[in-house]
Amino acid sequence: MSSILAAITRHGHSDGAKAALVDAHARYAYADLPDVIQDYAAQLQHAQTRVLAINLDNSADWVLWDLAAIQANVICVPIPPFFSATQMEHVLASAAVDTIVDTAGIRSVEHQAQRTATSFIHAGTNKITFTSGSTGEPKGVCLPLVGMERVANSIVQILGDKYAGIHMSIMPLAVLLENVAGVYAALLAGSQINLTECAPLYTQPGKLLQCLATNGTNTAIIVPQLLRGLVSAIGATKTKLPELQFLAVGGAKVPPSLLAQAWDLGLPVYEGYGLSECGSVVSLNTPEQFRPSSVGKVLPHVNLNVEAGEIVINNPIALGYLGEPVFERFATGDLGELDRDEYLSIAGRKKHVLITANGRNISPEWVEAALIGDRNIAQAVVYGDGDEQLSALLVPMSSDISDADINNALDGVNQTLPEYARINQWRCVPPFSIANGLMTGNGRIKRRAVLDRYTENLEPSMPSMSFYQRLEVTTEPQRRELYNVPQLARAMHGLIDRDTYIAYLTEAYHHVKHTVRFLMAMGARLPQNKLWLHDAIADYIQEEKGHEKWILNDIAAAGGDLEEAQNSVPNLETQVLVAYNYDYIARKNPIGFLGMVYMLESTSVQIATQGARTVQSTLGLPDSAFTYLMSHGELDQKHMRTYESLVNQLRDPEDQAAVIEVAINTFQLFANVLKSIPYREEVKDVA
Repeated sequence: MSSILAAITRHGHSDGAKAALVDAHARYAYADLPDVIQDYAAQLQHAQTRVLAINLDNSADWVLWDLAAIQANVICVPIPPFFSATQMEHVLASAAVDTIVDTAGIRSVEHQAQRTATSFIHAGTNKITFTSGSTGEPKGVCLPLVGMERVANSIVQILGDKYAGIHMSIMPLAVLLENVAGVYAALLAGSQINLTECAPLYTQPGKLLQCLATNGTNTAIIVPQLLRGLVSAIGATKTKLPELQFLAVGGAKVPPSLLAQAWDLGLPVYEGYGLSECGSVVSLNTPEQFRPSSVGKVLPHVNLNVEAGEIVINNPIALGYLGEPVFERFATGDLGELDRDEYLSIAGRKKHVLITANGRNISPEWVEAALIGDRNIAQAVVYGDGDEQLSALLVPMSSDISDADINNALDGVNQTLPEYARINQWRCVPPFSIANGLMTGNGRIKRRAVLDRYTENLEPSMPSMSFYQRLEVTTEPQRRELYNVPQLARAMHGLIDRDTYIAYLTEAYHHVKHTVRFLMAMGARLPQNKLWLHDAIADYIQEEKGHEKWILNDIAAAGGDLEEAQNSVPNLETQVLVAYNYDYIARKNPIGFLGMVYMLESTSVQIATQGARTVQSTLGLPDSAFTYLMSHGELDQKHMRTYESLVNQLRDPEDQAAVIEVAINTFQLFANVLKSIPYREEVKDVA
């Protein structure tokens, strides 16, 4: 029997009332868990499931389906939330998934490759974990249950029962590190596992801090990206986390200076090292077994050597990759050292080693760790294979950091490095993230993808981006998608009739009439330290008052029925756009509404005046039918200059993230509004 399921039963007998799984919608006690797991397993058996894909956010449901797969002897395939639709389809087909569970429930799926794909799954596989790694196509790692339980039991063994309190799942459960080292180890130890939607914790450090502070969390696992945000949030708010006892950090190299900052703030941070092929964790520092500058002591079950500088695992947990031979030993590709006490240190990736024109071998991770140790630099990628000197792509910590700040930072870092490892040329670039395809789910930068994107025709020492410039760059794909909406593209070429123009104005009326209310709601919900925005909001309100009346007058001048338009029910897409903004202002961050402002005004600047003139010429309508569009094209030119100055004053990373999030989403929602407007395909260009 599974040692995890046995432990759940044991805890149910000894302390049955204790909570095992808790999320926003449900609470399951240890005594109840076996029956609930059996109910879920029965659903899998009824569906005759062989391979189950879980496509859910962090929740008690996710864990229950995972445990039910163990109970029913079904292969489980977690779907990472950051995978694209193409990557997800690849996962479903290559793993021969026949059943999927998502927010719509459990259902069967069919794939042409299903029958042949099953022969590629190694015998004894309980879970297939997919990692995007450094390439776009995910690779499946076949893992047996006994191996994953061996890892989880080793973690419980070295930590002991005293940390069996409340574990907070912060990383996606589809990431093996959280699944095995987090949930499985916590269940073995009899911990309470709290689960919450993980995306906001990645983008808003304040949310992460609040989550840890209000849930009585004793243990959690995070990646360096999250640790940096947490350190920043604690430094800004002076919040204490007295109940937090053990915070494991892994997935990527952690700068020593970041660890030092965390320790200074009282965070019990301990670095570890692992790989999916080894069932997640290989080594881990703990309060009882800790060595600075190492990634911890090798776990009791692990047998490894360092051969020619490379870490080799003699007993990998994984059976092998899908469709590839069984693992005998596993060469990790990581360079490291193992001391006599079995503490492991990591130098970098073997394949990343740079050989300069002077014949020096340099691990770029070493130099990058020194760079991001400076308070002005958030991310870095070092390159220069075959060059006389090294170069770097740098992401500033915030938009107000100047070129002079970066140069000063580099001067300081270079003084700590030998001459052959110093950075000579540099360029500032936008942040690397999961969303833009430049970072893996574990927080590792996709080096090859970054270099492919940014080093072609490189001009070093380019100025760093302002926040407004970053907003422009980040939202470019959504802006381009909006401009390609057929209704808009046709209108810009004069392929429009009067009914379509009136229908557009009617939907515009139904969202524009909320603009002043949006701004008032935003101003009313600003925290005390953001009240400096009130003057700007007041100016915007003054500018925007009455614009919905302009639209109604335009409808009348174009031959439409003003009262009919005013009393009509807006399309669902328009209702969603309006509801989204009210909800974001009230529930998340009122400053995010500036993202909606950016979407509307940047769109107006690009297309309003030109589009109005083209439509007017095509339809032969008077100037009085275009007061809204004509005025906005010119008015928003001035607005955009004011807006750029305003948002560049935003210093809080959470506010910047909120503006970008709302801008991206409202570009997409406004595109849906335009797509909802009926038009006639047979309309030809009559201009």
